[in-house]
Amino acid sequence: MLELTMASVSGADAGATAGMLMADAPSDPGTVLRVGRDKSVCRLATPDDWLFVSRVHLEFLCGPDGVWQVTWLRGSNTEPSSEVALTLPGLPVQPLPYGGTARLPQGGSGELVIQDRTAPRSVNVGFYHEV
Repeated sequence: MLELTMASVSGADAGATAGMLMADAPSDPGTVLRVGRDKSVCRLATPDDWLFVSRVHLEFLCGPDGVWQVTWLRGSNTEPSSEVALTLPGLPVQPLPYGGTARLPQGGSGELVIQDRTAPRSVNVGFYHEV
């Protein structure tokens, strides 16, 4: 099972958690969880006016081996208006490239941070892969 938590934080909320949401899905091959503004396809949706987050921004996909991966989906713009970083315990922060994919540790946890390039606000998506 993959468990996700999402908090949206703006400069005014710095240090406080706002808009905490949760979602989970079984680790069955082909299972997908999405994060973005489009509530019709995303299990975790950000505020509609947070345009630095794409309609469908992050896609978590369970592979045939039961291991999850996350992809920063490319949008209609050639350059994104945000940055995404992956944090895993005991490792340095790793930028996730626009259109890039990273495997998540099986039985591990971490966080992805979507940072607005133009304002002090972010979307923090924590994950825990329960084996």
